[in-house]
Amino acid sequence: MEFIEADSAVLFGLITMVTWGIWIVLGNAASESIDPRTAAAISYLTAGLLALGFILVSDASIAITARGGLLAGMAGLFTGIGLISMYFGLAQGSTTVVSTLGAMYFVVAAIIGMVVLGDEVTMTKFAGIAFAVIGVVLVAR
Repeated sequence: MEFIEADSAVLFGLITMVTWGIWIVLGNAASESIDPRTAAAISYLTAGLLALGFILVSDASIAITARGGLLAGMAGLFTGIGLISMYFGLAQGSTTVVSTLGAMYFVVAAIIGMVVLGDEVTMTKFAGIAFAVIGVVLVAR
């Protein structure tokens, strides 16, 4: 059973990687064609409608706890700030630089996980973060 779960995680991770890569390229083209704020709003309105539609056609629970709702709302707040920032960055700079720096969100999440949430700090994780930073510097140059 663990093998199937790992395969699903990899599959969905790959789908996320490819679709977000396409999203940034299309977002860049949109931010060159219309105001980046408008492009960001249309992008997330479309995503929101897709997510709502998915809830309606799936067996997702619509029960919301105060804590869960607050955390989801805060996540949405930071997502929106990042989205608007990305569209402004794309309108003013290189897709390569903006997308590469933006893709470093996982390093921020890993550091928060280790510092705040108590995830184990290992040399392997430290090396991974260091290599990610080096990779971003090389790609963004």
